[in-house]
Amino acid sequence: MSPHTDGSPTMRAISQDAFGPPEVLKEVERPRPVPGMSEIVVRVHAAGVNPTDWKHRAGPPWLSEPVPVLGWDVSGVVERVGRGVTLFKPGDEVFGMLPFPVGAGAYAEYVKGTARSFARKPSNIDHVQAGALPLAALTAYQALVDTADLQPGQRVLIHAAAGGVGHLAVQIAKARGAYVIGTASAGKHDLLRQLGADELIDYRTTDFTEAVDGIDVVLDALAGDVLTRSLDVVRKGGTVVSILSGDGDADLKKAEERGVRLETMLVEADHAGMRAIAELAEQGRLRAHIDATFPLAEAAKAHARGETGRTTGKLVLTF
Repeated sequence: MSPHTDGSPTMRAISQDAFGPPEVLKEVERPRPVPGMSEIVVRVHAAGVNPTDWKHRAGPPWLSEPVPVLGWDVSGVVERVGRGVTLFKPGDEVFGMLPFPVGAGAYAEYVKGTARSFARKPSNIDHVQAGALPLAALTAYQALVDTADLQPGQRVLIHAAAGGVGHLAVQIAKARGAYVIGTASAGKHDLLRQLGADELIDYRTTDFTEAVDGIDVVLDALAGDVLTRSLDVVRKGGTVVSILSGDGDADLKKAEERGVRLETMLVEADHAGMRAIAELAEQGRLRAHIDATFPLAEAAKAHARGETGRTTGKLVLTF
């Protein structure tokens, strides 16, 4: 194992003692992590902020106590490697998603995770860009490629197309050769056209069920009524992938009646997926739109901004 680059046994991290608003997030001193077998320790340069972060902070029903250190998205430099790791050496630039939901810890100067949660960071993107990609891009990739098996020429409808997952899904779908239709407010249409969207629907003025039909694949990041109505625009044999749980039984029954496959997906740490994302980024076919960056100490401000629901693309903490 490589030694620490300096002698300090501690690091700065963002933690919380109780569930609540962004203000519960405080800067603390924590012991630096030590890699176990098959693990690496990464000196964090950037950490993406995702909606799941502020949901975990606020106190979701599935959590009895706060996550000690939030954050799943990491871009940085390998500091130490544990026993059995062959993929990386100290000094390698890597990016990845810590195993979700159990592997949080990215809001810190150092983080440890399984080596195969990471991939090499493409040299043509910086750490902020790389830190913005993993969780959202993996969600889009696993939904469109692994789950829906999106094929060239198929028509895909992407809801919340300017959101963190959505704007990356637009690019991944285009890279797959699909015809991409997105829903987003009119002010975000120019950006989405630049990212490759073929057709855009302003959800504020147009009911998407009246604008499209015969869709092959829907990627839904909104759930609720949008998910239920999405089942009406998919062709028989088509697929709807929701990354939020909808009205379980009722939606499944409706999907079955219409001959549509409905899947609810939770993102997973994925070495092959990260390598595919790295390749797309390297080719210039996938880039995160950065809405804003915040220093680590201002994590609460990043959460407050994210919770407005008006961000375009991604928020990133920098170190």
